[in-house]
Order: sequence, then structure tokens, then C-alpha cells
Amino acid sequence: MTEVASLRPLAAVGVSAIAILGILAAHRRPNLREGVTLVAAACKFAIVASMLPGVLDGTVYVTNLGELVAGIPFALRADALGLLFALLASLLWIPTSLYSIGYMRGLGEENQTRYFASFAGALSATMGIAFAPNLVVLFVFYELLTVSTYPLVAHDETEEARAAGRKYLAYTFGGGVAVLAGTVLVYVAAGTVTFSAGGIEGLTAGAGTNVARLAFALLAGGFAVKAAVMPLHSWLPDAMVAPTPVSGLLHAVAVVKSGAFGLSRVVLDVFGPEAVAEVGAGVPLAAVAVFTFIVASVIALRKDNLKRRLAYSTIAQLSYIVMGLALLKPTALVGGLLHIPAHAFMKLTLFFCAGAIHVETHTDRISEMAGIGKRMPLTMAAFGLASLGMAGMPLLAGFVSKWYLLAGSFSAGQTVFALALLLSGVLNIAYFWPVVYQAFFETREESDQKPVVDAEIGGYWGRVPDHYTPGAAVADGGDDAHSHEEGWRRVGLRGGEASPFVLAPILVAVGGAVAIGIAPATVYFFRIVRLVVENATGVAV
Repeated sequence: MTEVASLRPLAAVGVSAIAILGILAAHRRPNLREGVTLVAAACKFAIVASMLPGVLDGTVYVTNLGELVAGIPFALRADALGLLFALLASLLWIPTSLYSIGYMRGLGEENQTRYFASFAGALSATMGIAFAPNLVVLFVFYELLTVSTYPLVAHDETEEARAAGRKYLAYTFGGGVAVLAGTVLVYVAAGTVTFSAGGIEGLTAGAGTNVARLAFALLAGGFAVKAAVMPLHSWLPDAMVAPTPVSGLLHAVAVVKSGAFGLSRVVLDVFGPEAVAEVGAGVPLAAVAVFTFIVASVIALRKDNLKRRLAYSTIAQLSYIVMGLALLKPTALVGGLLHIPAHAFMKLTLFFCAGAIHVETHTDRISEMAGIGKRMPLTMAAFGLASLGMAGMPLLAGFVSKWYLLAGSFSAGQTVFALALLLSGVLNIAYFWPVVYQAFFETREESDQKPVVDAEIGGYWGRVPDHYTPGAAVADGGDDAHSHEEGWRRVGLRGGEASPFVLAPILVAVGGAVAIGIAPATVYFFRIVRLVVENATGVAV
């Protein structure tokens, strides 16, 4: 790899930070404010994409900004793994910004200037995480992402939203403390915290295996909070009280993926696959991931609130990434890393569809969506495609990543993990099929109970209502105070679909999921993933 001094990594971080000033200055002119957002999103993606050809050819772009602490540089470094995350986040910020305009205006949400400013700040922090050259810089931007996304989680300013925000801060700041402690131990053991493909040389020998094992546990545990690995996951379903575009940011674009990305850095560029195997951390981490995606899938079956079902689906899907990293085999690593963009496109589609349904019908409960496919056919068709992709059906993004995960499981001799992955796919179908079936094949008058989903489990405790209860004054995340019957009748000139600002991003996101599934070898994300794995393991996949 050849390092080249460049301001482009800094520009990628800075463009949305500068946009915050423009957004705040245009608070009395919504069209200008949202224009600033869209221009910043386009510029950020253009800057990141301009580094893609060079990175694929082995060039690393570096911006040096002095020293953060003694001996540890404060710099930004665009390598292959960083570009994977940055390219995904900057690309998806464009349709998410368009969707936000249609969504926030469609519901007449308050504090829209704060919302767009916080969103821009979150994307700056995300770029900093992607381009961090060492654990200390990664930690700084990791915490900045927490701070910038808190106003988004608590946007509605209800007591429930504030409680969800406090819980989010408690969990994620706690994870940040663990990351910092692990960073200190790595520095003590190796004398450096700078990332190196294949791992920092001499890390396990410097202070002994036990210290290295503790450092790995702290780093993996800290990043696992935002990756929503059980039992560190409960902040995520509660954060569904936020507006749907924020849920898309949390689940697909930035926050949870920053946790998965942090784990990727630890496994590939801090310890390296060989050192992770040496300290005996791979199989236990994979076992926790398998436990997470099975249990989360079972819980998702029981959720009637669509966004909460999607939240538990996210918890499950993120652990596919963790399992792929923990298996340490090149094919499994490809599957885990490729699932980062694959899941992003699919899950963003699903959340966009949930938000479109809410904007047009004020309906959030799956049990109240019978026949909605006749009113919103494009939206629900996109939902159906993304659901199939999440289950791993061929010709969709989820199939490609899960194929490599299965191959990696067998390659590692972990047949049990491969079977668990197949079982999880069946559970995906079980909790997504009722939504699609109700939408297209039932009407409100003829809808019936789904025994697997709706039957009471656990006697008295099976009758305990979901987190969001009827009558709660919660926007989007739970039940609404509007008449659903009134919402069904509200059909304008464009039919029952949402506005173009809402519908177009849905079609773009599901189109990305289809493109990755049909022609993965021609998609840049796949090429980047293969390069990352080859750099870390020395094996071409």
C-alpha cells in the first residue's frame, strides 16, 4: 500500500460539519435549509467516491493534523476498510435526506432545523470513525457520534423519548468507556494503537496473552453495545420512539454499523485473525452472536408494532456480521463485511416503508395493516423484496453475504453455526411473511389471527402488552392518536402512495439491494470487501 498526503479525508468529515452552520442560519427558510442538506450530502459522497479508484489500486489517503496525545497522531486515513463504511454512509445519506424532507413535512414535525443539523453532525462523526487511523481517534469520533445522535433519538421531547435518549446515552457511553480502557491496554501491550492490516505486530507477546485477552474483551464489548449484541441490546428497541428517518440512521447507515465497523477494526487491524485465535476469543464471540440472532428473531415474532419488529430484526442481522468476523476464515470475513452494505440497503428499505405507511395512514401495528398493499402497492412490494433479502433469498443482497457466511462456517468446522444461520433464515420468513401476506392477501374484514405470531405464549405473561400501548402519545415509534379508519380513506391525486420525496428513496434503497444480489461482482462494495480481507489475511477470495 502507498500512502499519499491528501485533504480529501478531512473534506469528507468537514463538509457536513460546515453544513451545520448553513442549516442553522437558514432556520427560517425551510427550502434553503433542506437545499444545504442535499448539497452537503452530494458533496460528501462525491469526495468519498473520488478516493475509490485509488484505494482499489492500493493507495491510502492520509490527512495529518498533528498529535492528539504524546506519540499518537491525530490524523485521518482512508484505507479500504474505512472507505467501505464511508462510501456506504455517504451514499445512503442522499436518499435519507430526501426521505427526511418528505417525512418531516408530511407529519408537520417540530424542530426540523435541529433535526437536520444533528443529522449532518452524525454524518461528520461517521466519516471520522471510518477514516480514523488508530484507536484513540476512533474513540473520539465514536463518542461524538453518540452526542450528535442523542437529539435525534429524543426528538419528540415526550417523556418516553427523553427516557429512550437517556438509556441510549447510558449504554453507548458505557460502551465508550470500555473501548477507552481496551485502548489503554493495547497501548501498554504493544506501544502503539495505530491500525495495521493483519494486526499490530507483537500485541500478544508484549504484555502476555491474558492482558491481550482482556484488551480484546473490553474493545469487543464496547463496540458490541452499538452493534446491539445481547445482552447489550435493549437501548435499540426503545430508540424506535424516534422519527423513522432516525431509525434508518440508527439501524442502517451509521450508529449500529459504527459498532460493527469498530469490531471489524479490532479483529482485522488491531489483533488480526491469528492473534484473535491465539487468545481464544473467536469461538466465544461467534457463539454470543449466534445466541443473539436466534433469540432476537424469536422475540421479533411477538412484536405487533412494525418498527419494534424491525428493531429486533436489526439486532439479529447485526450478529451475522459479528459471527462472520469471529469465525476468522477468509470466506466468513467476506460474508460478514459484505453484510454491512447488504443489510444497510435492505433495512433502510424496510424502515422507509414503515415510515411511508405511518405518514399516509397513521398505522403502526401490523395487525391493522390488512389490505394495505392495495393502497400502497409500490411501498409494500419494496417491503416484500427487502424482507426476502433479509431471509437470504437468491437474487437479493442478503443471499450473497449469507452464502459466504455459510461457506465460512463450514470452512471453520462450525457446522452448528451454519445450521443456526439456516434456522435464523426460517425465522426471518416467519416474522416478515405475516406483514406481506396481510398487506396483499387479506382485507380488514377478512383478516385472521396468525397462530405463530399472535397466539399467547407464557400464560399470564404472554398477555403483557408490547412496549408501546394503545393511547400512548408517541409519534411514529408506537401507537398513534389518529383514527386509522380515517387514514385509510385519505387518498389524494397520486393514489395511496406517499409523496415522491418518500417513495423515491424507497425505490432507490430496494434497487441497491437487488443490484448487490444480482451482480455482486460488479458492485464496488464487493470489490472493497475482497481487498480488505486479502490485506488482513493474505488470502485472495
